[in-house]
Amino acid sequence: MAEKKLEKEALQSKLVDLKKEQMNQRFAHSAGQLPKTHVMRQTRREIARVKTKLNAAK
Repeated sequence: MAEKKLEKEALQSKLVDLKKEQMNQRFAHSAGQLPKTHVMRQTRREIARVKTKLNAAK
């Protein structure tokens, strides 16, 4: 049980980090400073993967 709680906390922490990264990418993209725009899609999909794992753990 403690392992699942630890895993859930790690996933939640990763989700927060990814959302912050996504916000920074949005700002950079709107300012024209993001040369590789495909990273926005990769980040969005990684957020979806983490959310899926979190919901599956319930």
